[in-house]
Amino acid sequence: LQQFSDTGSRKEHVKISSETKPGFLERLSETSGGMLMGLVTFLLSFYLLFTNEGRALRTAKSLDEGLSLVIPLDSIHSVFQQNEGRLVHLAGALSTPKPLFDPSYGLSIQAVKLKRNVEMYQWVEYEDSTEYEENGEIKKETKYSYNTEWKSEVVNSRNFDREIGHKNPSAMAVESFTAVSPNVQIGSFFLSKGLVDKIDDFKQLSLSHLEDPHADVTRGGDYFYHSENPRRPEVGDLRVSFFYAGLSGDDPHLGSADKVTVIAGQRGDQLVPYHTKSGDVLQILYPGELSVEEVFQKEHESNTMKTWALRAAGWLAMFVGISLMTRIFYTLVDWFPVVRDLVNIGLKAFAFCVATSLSLLTISLGWLFYRPLWALLIGLLSAVPIVVAKSRVPPKKQQ
Repeated sequence: LQQFSDTGSRKEHVKISSETKPGFLERLSETSGGMLMGLVTFLLSFYLLFTNEGRALRTAKSLDEGLSLVIPLDSIHSVFQQNEGRLVHLAGALSTPKPLFDPSYGLSIQAVKLKRNVEMYQWVEYEDSTEYEENGEIKKETKYSYNTEWKSEVVNSRNFDREIGHKNPSAMAVESFTAVSPNVQIGSFFLSKGLVDKIDDFKQLSLSHLEDPHADVTRGGDYFYHSENPRRPEVGDLRVSFFYAGLSGDDPHLGSADKVTVIAGQRGDQLVPYHTKSGDVLQILYPGELSVEEVFQKEHESNTMKTWALRAAGWLAMFVGISLMTRIFYTLVDWFPVVRDLVNIGLKAFAFCVATSLSLLTISLGWLFYRPLWALLIGLLSAVPIVVAKSRVPPKKQQ
Protein backbone atom coordinates (compact mmCIF):
# COMPACT_ATOMS: atom_id res chain seq x y z
CA LEU A 1 0.00 0.00 0.00
CA GLN A 2 1.38 3.38 -0.99
CA GLN A 3 -0.09 6.76 -0.18
CA PHE A 4 1.11 9.99 -1.73
CA SER A 5 0.70 13.42 -0.28
CA ASP A 6 1.87 16.60 -1.95
CA THR A 7 3.19 19.45 0.14
CA GLY A 8 2.11 21.98 -2.48
CA SER A 9 5.62 22.39 -3.84
CA ARG A 10 6.88 20.63 -6.97
CA LYS A 11 10.25 20.15 -5.22
CA GLU A 12 9.01 18.02 -2.33
CA HIS A 13 6.64 15.14 -1.73
CA VAL A 14 5.96 12.46 0.86
CA LYS A 15 5.37 8.75 0.24
CA ILE A 16 4.00 6.39 2.86
CA SER A 17 4.45 2.65 2.39
CA SER A 18 3.25 -0.07 4.73
CA GLU A 19 3.93 -3.75 5.16
CA THR A 20 2.75 -6.45 7.53
CA LYS A 21 4.89 -6.81 10.62
CA PRO A 22 7.13 -9.85 10.05
CA GLY A 23 6.35 -12.92 12.11
CA PHE A 24 8.71 -14.73 14.44
CA LEU A 25 9.86 -17.30 11.87
CA GLU A 26 10.46 -14.57 9.26
CA ARG A 27 12.54 -12.52 11.71
CA LEU A 28 14.44 -15.66 12.67
CA SER A 29 15.20 -16.33 8.99
CA GLU A 30 16.51 -12.77 8.53
CA THR A 31 18.64 -13.17 11.65
CA SER A 32 20.15 -16.39 10.24
CA GLY A 33 21.22 -14.49 7.12
CA GLY A 34 22.73 -11.82 9.34
CA MET A 35 24.63 -14.49 11.29
CA LEU A 36 26.26 -15.74 8.08
CA MET A 37 27.25 -12.20 7.13
CA GLY A 38 28.55 -11.70 10.67
CA LEU A 39 30.70 -14.84 10.44
CA VAL A 40 32.31 -13.61 7.18
CA THR A 41 32.95 -10.16 8.69
CA PHE A 42 34.36 -11.79 11.84
CA LEU A 43 36.83 -13.93 9.85
CA LEU A 44 37.89 -11.00 7.65
CA SER A 45 38.71 -8.95 10.75
CA PHE A 46 41.34 -11.54 11.77
CA TYR A 47 42.98 -11.34 8.35
CA LEU A 48 42.96 -7.52 8.41
CA LEU A 49 44.43 -7.27 11.92
CA PHE A 50 47.09 -9.95 11.42
CA THR A 51 48.36 -8.76 8.03
CA ASN A 52 48.33 -5.12 9.19
CA GLU A 53 50.85 -5.86 11.96
CA GLY A 54 53.22 -7.61 9.54
CA ARG A 55 52.90 -4.73 7.07
CA ALA A 56 53.53 -2.10 9.75
CA LEU A 57 56.65 -3.85 11.09
CA ARG A 58 57.99 -4.54 7.59
CA THR A 59 57.51 -0.88 6.63
CA ALA A 60 59.21 0.33 9.83
CA LYS A 61 62.20 -1.98 9.22
CA SER A 62 62.43 -0.83 5.61
CA LEU A 63 62.42 2.81 6.68
CA ASP A 64 65.18 2.17 9.23
CA GLU A 65 67.16 0.30 6.55
CA GLY A 66 66.65 3.18 4.11
CA LEU A 67 67.79 5.75 6.65
CA SER A 68 71.03 3.82 7.19
CA LEU A 69 71.73 3.53 3.43
CA VAL A 70 70.52 6.79 1.88
CA ILE A 71 73.07 9.08 0.21
CA PRO A 72 72.34 12.84 0.09
CA LEU A 73 73.37 14.22 -3.30
CA ASP A 74 75.68 17.23 -3.31
CA SER A 75 74.39 18.40 -6.68
CA ILE A 76 71.14 17.77 -8.56
CA HIS A 77 72.73 18.86 -11.86
CA SER A 78 75.29 16.04 -12.09
CA VAL A 79 74.68 12.29 -12.37
CA PHE A 80 77.45 10.31 -10.65
CA GLN A 81 77.95 6.69 -11.67
CA GLN A 82 79.13 5.64 -8.20
CA ASN A 83 75.55 6.11 -6.96
CA GLU A 84 74.10 3.69 -9.53
CA GLY A 85 71.51 1.39 -7.90
CA ARG A 86 71.76 3.14 -4.54
CA LEU A 87 69.17 5.02 -2.49
CA VAL A 88 69.61 8.79 -2.90
CA HIS A 89 68.14 11.94 -1.39
CA LEU A 90 67.75 15.19 -3.31
CA ALA A 91 65.67 18.35 -3.22
CA GLY A 92 65.07 21.02 -5.83
CA ALA A 93 62.65 22.80 -8.15
CA LEU A 94 60.43 20.85 -10.53
CA SER A 95 60.92 21.35 -14.27
CA THR A 96 59.02 20.12 -17.34
CA PRO A 97 59.96 20.47 -21.04
CA LYS A 98 56.87 22.34 -22.22
CA PRO A 99 53.64 23.82 -20.86
CA LEU A 100 50.41 21.88 -20.49
CA PHE A 101 47.51 23.46 -22.31
CA ASP A 102 43.77 23.26 -22.94
CA PRO A 103 43.13 24.62 -26.44
CA SER A 104 39.35 24.62 -25.91
CA TYR A 105 39.68 27.44 -23.37
CA GLY A 106 42.93 29.04 -24.52
CA LEU A 107 44.71 28.16 -21.29
CA SER A 108 48.28 26.95 -20.67
CA ILE A 109 50.54 26.53 -17.65
CA GLN A 110 54.03 25.22 -16.95
CA ALA A 111 53.16 22.50 -14.44
CA VAL A 112 53.35 18.77 -13.83
CA LYS A 113 49.55 18.36 -13.91
CA LEU A 114 46.63 20.38 -15.24
CA LYS A 115 43.10 19.32 -14.33
CA ARG A 116 39.94 20.53 -16.02
CA ASN A 117 36.95 20.12 -13.69
CA VAL A 118 33.53 20.29 -15.33
CA GLU A 119 30.35 20.62 -13.26
CA MET A 120 26.74 20.55 -14.43
CA TYR A 121 23.77 22.21 -12.80
CA GLN A 122 21.47 19.30 -11.90
CA TRP A 123 18.59 18.12 -9.83
CA VAL A 124 19.61 16.21 -6.69
CA GLU A 125 17.20 14.04 -4.69
CA TYR A 126 17.31 13.77 -0.88
CA GLU A 127 15.49 11.20 1.25
CA ASP A 128 14.44 11.44 4.87
CA SER A 129 12.72 8.28 6.21
CA THR A 130 11.04 7.42 9.49
CA GLU A 131 9.48 4.09 10.49
CA TYR A 132 6.65 3.54 12.95
CA GLU A 133 4.15 0.83 13.90
CA GLU A 134 0.42 1.33 13.40
CA ASN A 135 -2.43 -1.18 13.57
CA GLY A 136 -0.03 -4.14 13.51
CA GLU A 137 1.73 -2.84 10.40
CA ILE A 138 5.15 -1.27 9.94
CA LYS A 139 4.80 2.01 8.09
CA LYS A 140 7.61 3.92 6.45
CA GLU A 141 7.18 7.61 5.73
CA THR A 142 9.72 8.97 3.25
CA LYS A 143 10.04 12.63 2.40
CA TYR A 144 11.65 13.26 -1.00
CA SER A 145 13.03 16.74 -1.59
CA TYR A 146 14.75 18.07 -4.71
CA ASN A 147 17.36 20.77 -5.05
CA THR A 148 19.45 22.10 -7.92
CA GLU A 149 23.23 21.96 -7.39
CA TRP A 150 26.52 22.00 -9.29
CA LYS A 151 27.80 18.40 -9.55
CA SER A 152 30.98 16.97 -11.11
CA GLU A 153 29.26 13.64 -11.89
CA VAL A 154 26.07 13.11 -13.88
CA VAL A 155 23.16 12.49 -11.48
CA ASN A 156 20.89 9.82 -12.98
CA SER A 157 17.37 11.23 -12.55
CA ARG A 158 15.86 7.92 -13.72
CA ASN A 159 16.54 6.64 -10.19
CA PHE A 160 14.50 9.47 -8.64
CA ASP A 161 11.22 8.60 -6.97
CA ARG A 162 9.59 11.27 -9.15
CA GLU A 163 11.50 12.17 -12.30
CA ILE A 164 8.79 14.38 -13.78
CA GLY A 165 9.90 17.96 -13.29
CA HIS A 166 13.35 16.84 -12.09
CA LYS A 167 14.95 15.45 -15.25
CA ASN A 168 18.71 15.74 -15.75
CA PRO A 169 20.69 15.43 -19.01
CA SER A 170 22.23 11.97 -19.50
CA ALA A 171 25.74 13.30 -20.25
CA MET A 172 27.90 16.42 -20.16
CA ALA A 173 28.76 18.23 -23.39
CA VAL A 174 32.26 18.93 -22.01
CA GLU A 175 34.30 16.31 -20.16
CA SER A 176 36.70 16.63 -17.22
CA PHE A 177 40.28 15.49 -17.76
CA THR A 178 43.76 15.65 -16.24
CA ALA A 179 46.84 16.29 -18.37
CA VAL A 180 50.19 15.05 -17.01
CA SER A 181 53.60 16.13 -18.30
CA PRO A 182 55.42 13.17 -19.93
CA ASN A 183 58.78 14.17 -18.42
CA VAL A 184 59.30 15.67 -14.98
CA GLN A 185 62.75 16.55 -13.69
CA ILE A 186 64.64 17.79 -10.67
CA GLY A 187 67.88 19.13 -12.07
CA SER A 188 69.29 16.37 -14.29
CA PHE A 189 67.14 13.61 -12.80
CA PHE A 190 63.84 12.31 -14.26
CA LEU A 191 61.04 11.24 -11.89
CA SER A 192 59.38 7.82 -12.21
CA LYS A 193 55.62 7.59 -12.79
CA GLY A 194 55.19 6.57 -9.13
CA LEU A 195 56.89 9.76 -7.96
CA VAL A 196 54.91 11.91 -10.40
CA ASP A 197 51.70 10.34 -9.04
CA LYS A 198 52.62 11.70 -5.61
CA ILE A 199 52.52 15.29 -6.91
CA ASP A 200 48.86 15.84 -6.12
CA ASP A 201 48.63 19.10 -4.15
CA PHE A 202 46.16 20.67 -6.60
CA LYS A 203 45.45 24.40 -6.39
CA GLN A 204 42.70 26.24 -8.25
CA LEU A 205 43.96 28.31 -11.17
CA SER A 206 42.85 31.94 -11.26
CA LEU A 207 41.18 32.87 -14.56
CA SER A 208 41.08 36.61 -13.87
CA HIS A 209 43.74 37.41 -16.51
CA LEU A 210 42.05 35.37 -19.27
CA GLU A 211 39.52 36.41 -21.89
CA ASP A 212 36.27 34.60 -22.71
CA PRO A 213 37.33 31.79 -25.09
CA HIS A 214 34.06 31.58 -27.09
CA ALA A 215 30.94 33.63 -27.71
CA ASP A 216 28.79 31.09 -25.81
CA VAL A 217 31.17 30.90 -22.84
CA THR A 218 31.27 33.55 -20.11
CA ARG A 219 33.96 33.94 -17.46
CA GLY A 220 32.76 34.63 -13.95
CA GLY A 221 35.32 34.63 -11.14
CA ASP A 222 37.45 31.51 -11.54
CA TYR A 223 34.91 29.67 -13.71
CA PHE A 224 33.98 29.52 -17.38
CA TYR A 225 30.17 29.22 -17.69
CA HIS A 226 28.29 27.55 -20.52
CA SER A 227 25.14 29.41 -19.56
CA GLU A 228 22.99 32.25 -20.86
CA ASN A 229 22.87 33.75 -17.38
CA PRO A 230 25.53 32.45 -14.92
CA ARG A 231 23.77 34.24 -12.06
CA ARG A 232 20.60 32.24 -12.72
CA PRO A 233 21.77 28.90 -14.13
CA GLU A 234 19.36 26.35 -15.55
CA VAL A 235 19.51 22.56 -15.34
CA GLY A 236 22.04 21.37 -17.92
CA ASP A 237 24.27 24.46 -17.74
CA LEU A 238 28.00 23.83 -17.26
CA ARG A 239 30.78 25.57 -15.39
CA VAL A 240 34.45 24.77 -15.86
CA SER A 241 37.32 25.36 -13.44
CA PHE A 242 41.01 24.47 -13.64
CA PHE A 243 43.50 23.15 -11.08
CA TYR A 244 47.24 22.62 -11.28
CA ALA A 245 49.81 20.65 -9.29
CA GLY A 246 53.59 20.94 -9.33
CA LEU A 247 54.33 24.36 -10.81
CA SER A 248 57.44 23.69 -12.89
CA GLY A 249 58.45 27.11 -14.16
CA ASP A 250 58.43 30.71 -13.01
CA ASP A 251 55.02 32.28 -13.65
CA PRO A 252 54.24 36.02 -13.42
CA HIS A 253 50.90 35.28 -11.72
CA LEU A 254 51.76 32.17 -9.65
CA GLY A 255 55.38 32.71 -8.61
CA SER A 256 58.42 30.42 -8.65
CA ALA A 257 58.51 26.72 -9.49
CA ASP A 258 57.54 24.33 -6.69
CA LYS A 259 60.34 22.59 -4.81
CA VAL A 260 60.11 18.97 -3.70
CA THR A 261 62.21 16.44 -1.80
CA VAL A 262 62.72 12.94 -3.19
CA ILE A 263 64.19 9.73 -1.78
CA ALA A 264 64.40 6.96 -4.39
CA GLY A 265 66.77 4.63 -6.19
CA GLN A 266 69.14 6.01 -8.85
CA ARG A 267 69.22 4.23 -12.19
CA GLY A 268 71.20 6.29 -14.69
CA ASP A 269 69.47 9.67 -14.68
CA GLN A 270 66.18 8.10 -13.51
CA LEU A 271 64.77 8.18 -9.98
CA VAL A 272 63.05 4.81 -9.54
CA PRO A 273 61.56 2.58 -6.77
CA TYR A 274 64.19 1.17 -4.39
CA HIS A 275 63.62 -2.38 -3.08
CA THR A 276 64.83 -2.90 0.48
CA LYS A 277 66.07 -6.19 1.98
CA SER A 278 63.12 -5.99 4.38
CA GLY A 279 60.78 -6.55 1.44
CA ASP A 280 59.34 -3.07 1.00
CA VAL A 281 59.72 -0.40 -1.70
CA LEU A 282 60.97 3.13 -1.02
CA GLN A 283 59.81 5.83 -3.40
CA ILE A 284 59.17 8.98 -1.39
CA LEU A 285 58.25 12.53 -2.43
CA TYR A 286 57.28 15.48 -0.23
CA PRO A 287 56.66 19.14 -1.12
CA GLY A 288 59.33 21.58 0.06
CA GLU A 289 62.98 21.08 0.93
CA LEU A 290 63.39 18.55 3.75
CA SER A 291 66.38 16.85 5.30
CA VAL A 292 66.82 13.06 5.25
CA GLU A 293 65.82 12.84 8.92
CA GLU A 294 62.66 14.94 8.38
CA VAL A 295 61.53 12.75 5.47
CA PHE A 296 61.94 9.47 7.37
CA GLN A 297 60.27 10.93 10.45
CA LYS A 298 57.24 11.87 8.33
CA GLU A 299 57.19 8.38 6.82
CA HIS A 300 57.28 6.75 10.28
CA GLU A 301 54.42 9.02 11.40
CA SER A 302 52.41 8.10 8.30
CA ASN A 303 53.03 4.40 8.93
CA THR A 304 51.88 4.75 12.55
CA MET A 305 48.68 6.56 11.54
CA LYS A 306 47.88 3.94 8.89
CA THR A 307 48.55 1.12 11.38
CA TRP A 308 46.19 2.53 14.01
CA ALA A 309 43.50 3.29 11.40
CA LEU A 310 43.57 -0.33 10.20
CA ARG A 311 43.59 -1.61 13.79
CA ALA A 312 40.45 0.43 14.48
CA ALA A 313 38.86 -0.89 11.26
CA GLY A 314 39.74 -4.47 12.24
CA TRP A 315 38.29 -4.06 15.73
CA LEU A 316 35.11 -2.51 14.32
CA ALA A 317 34.70 -5.34 11.80
CA MET A 318 35.10 -7.87 14.64
CA PHE A 319 32.59 -6.02 16.84
CA VAL A 320 30.03 -5.88 14.02
CA GLY A 321 30.63 -9.55 13.17
CA ILE A 322 30.09 -10.70 16.75
CA SER A 323 27.01 -8.47 17.09
CA LEU A 324 25.45 -9.99 13.97
CA MET A 325 26.27 -13.55 15.06
CA THR A 326 24.68 -13.06 18.51
CA ARG A 327 21.65 -11.19 17.17
CA ILE A 328 19.60 -14.38 17.33
CA PHE A 329 19.37 -14.10 21.13
CA TYR A 330 17.78 -10.66 20.72
CA THR A 331 15.27 -12.07 18.21
CA LEU A 332 14.29 -14.93 20.57
CA VAL A 333 13.19 -12.50 23.31
CA ASP A 334 11.78 -9.85 20.95
CA TRP A 335 8.26 -10.32 22.34
CA PHE A 336 9.27 -9.13 25.85
CA PRO A 337 10.31 -5.44 25.71
CA VAL A 338 12.06 -5.24 29.11
CA VAL A 339 13.96 -8.50 28.62
CA ARG A 340 14.74 -7.52 25.02
CA ASP A 341 16.36 -4.22 26.09
CA LEU A 342 18.44 -5.92 28.80
CA VAL A 343 19.59 -8.63 26.38
CA ASN A 344 20.50 -5.96 23.81
CA ILE A 345 22.73 -4.14 26.34
CA GLY A 346 24.32 -7.42 27.41
CA LEU A 347 25.02 -8.50 23.84
CA LYS A 348 26.70 -5.19 23.00
CA ALA A 349 28.88 -5.41 26.14
CA PHE A 350 29.75 -9.01 25.22
CA ALA A 351 30.65 -8.04 21.66
CA PHE A 352 32.78 -5.13 22.91
CA CYS A 353 34.78 -7.25 25.37
CA VAL A 354 35.30 -10.22 23.03
CA ALA A 355 36.20 -8.00 20.04
CA THR A 356 38.73 -6.09 22.15
CA SER A 357 40.31 -9.27 23.57
CA LEU A 358 40.48 -11.11 20.23
CA SER A 359 41.82 -8.00 18.46
CA LEU A 360 44.66 -7.67 20.98
CA LEU A 361 45.36 -11.41 20.75
CA THR A 362 45.52 -11.27 16.94
CA ILE A 363 47.82 -8.24 17.06
CA SER A 364 50.11 -10.10 19.48
CA LEU A 365 50.29 -13.06 17.05
CA GLY A 366 51.29 -10.62 14.30
CA TRP A 367 54.21 -9.46 16.47
CA LEU A 368 55.24 -12.98 17.55
CA PHE A 369 57.82 -13.55 14.80
CA TYR A 370 59.26 -10.04 15.00
CA ARG A 371 59.23 -9.03 18.68
CA PRO A 372 58.26 -11.97 20.93
CA LEU A 373 58.42 -9.98 24.18
CA TRP A 374 55.99 -7.35 22.91
CA ALA A 375 53.76 -10.15 21.59
CA LEU A 376 53.66 -11.72 25.07
CA LEU A 377 52.77 -8.41 26.75
CA ILE A 378 49.99 -7.67 24.26
CA GLY A 379 48.74 -11.26 24.63
CA LEU A 380 48.48 -10.79 28.41
CA LEU A 381 46.74 -7.45 27.85
CA SER A 382 44.09 -9.22 25.75
CA ALA A 383 42.80 -10.94 28.90
CA VAL A 384 42.08 -7.62 30.67
CA PRO A 385 38.63 -6.91 29.08
CA ILE A 386 37.40 -10.41 29.96
CA VAL A 387 38.72 -10.16 33.54
CA VAL A 388 37.15 -6.71 33.99
CA ALA A 389 33.81 -7.91 32.59
CA LYS A 390 33.85 -10.98 34.87
CA SER A 391 34.63 -8.86 37.93
CA ARG A 392 31.52 -6.76 37.23
CA VAL A 393 29.27 -9.83 37.50
CA PRO A 394 27.95 -10.18 41.09
CA PRO A 395 29.08 -13.43 42.80
CA LYS A 396 26.44 -16.09 43.50
CA LYS A 397 25.09 -16.11 46.99
CA GLN A 398 26.46 -18.78 49.24
CA GLN A 399 24.03 -21.64 49.88
